[in-house]
Amino acid sequence: MNIKKGLISFITGFAITLVVSIAVTYLYSLAFHDAARIDWETSFRLAVTFGILIPIIEARNKKPKVKAEERK
Repeated sequence: MNIKKGLISFITGFAITLVVSIAVTYLYSLAFHDAARIDWETSFRLAVTFGILIPIIEARNKKPKVKAEERK
């Protein structure tokens, strides 16, 4: 995976995770605390974490698998 694809994957994963976590924390605080608040700290932390993990997982899945006979 080259840098451009990795960066695009990071930005995509970051944006999707940020939007979803903002919605979830908003609805959670509205439903259980009767306060319409967004937990920005948790949302950004989760978005950065998944933004880093998604490109790493994609890169590992696209690696060619080595057969057992070829390792020896």
